[in-house]
Amino acid sequence: MVEGLLTRALLFSLMLCVPVYAQQTVRVAQEMRPLYPRDYYLQALLQSALAISDKPYTISYVDVHPHQQRILYMLDGERVDVHWSMTSPAREKLAIAVKVPLFKGRIGQRVLLAHPKLARALSAVESVSQLRQFSAVQGHDWPDTNILAANNLPVKPVANYQTMFRLTAQQRVNYFPRSVIEVVDELQAHQQMQLQIVDHVVLNYPSAFYFFVSKNRPELAAHLRQGLDVLIQRGEFDALFIRYFSANLETLSLASRRHIMLANPFYLESP
Repeated sequence: MVEGLLTRALLFSLMLCVPVYAQQTVRVAQEMRPLYPRDYYLQALLQSALAISDKPYTISYVDVHPHQQRILYMLDGERVDVHWSMTSPAREKLAIAVKVPLFKGRIGQRVLLAHPKLARALSAVESVSQLRQFSAVQGHDWPDTNILAANNLPVKPVANYQTMFRLTAQQRVNYFPRSVIEVVDELQAHQQMQLQIVDHVVLNYPSAFYFFVSKNRPELAAHLRQGLDVLIQRGEFDALFIRYFSANLETLSLASRRHIMLANPFYLESP
């Protein structure tokens, strides 16, 4: 009997030594626009990375207007903890960048959407100097806008996401560069417009797409980085990427395209 009491006392003392964490909510910005496979990929990646932590995180999605810079400013407040975005030095000052490239560098590979009447001329472009004869459209607060301008490429900044597709289809601009991660799904979603992917050409500039975490949640940023590193080591990161994007990347035949290199003076290499 004494032995049983000692055993129960020992088990109770061990239970006291096990850390018990309260449920923690992670508020994630979700843009109020149609969601694409890239969005579901990022959601799955975030969920998988946080599940590795010994803290019981619960993800809650917060609807936000699709203005990238404005969302990053929201990370300083009490409404949003995590957002995903292409990086820039200015953005890395606003929040903690978890420096694991979520799209494996593909975010800087851009094919061109254009009206069919312009697609043939654009497909013959062989250099940055030739591309300067055409006008592009990009988001007014996107890092890509500054990258194109830094390469002396004419670019029209626009605030509304859907308007960029309309301007391109109406030939009010000549082309709309979209990453190889998203362009196939976006074209399918806008199939009612006169748009096509330009043959033969792909733009390339160094860049990365990261999770950004509020400076008020450094422990969350650390757990997220730890979880992503584990997913990479296990091969689960690559497997998830292949599941979501391999078919579309194969469709674009990137190896056979003419790669036009652009400088990106706004990219900080991850350590």
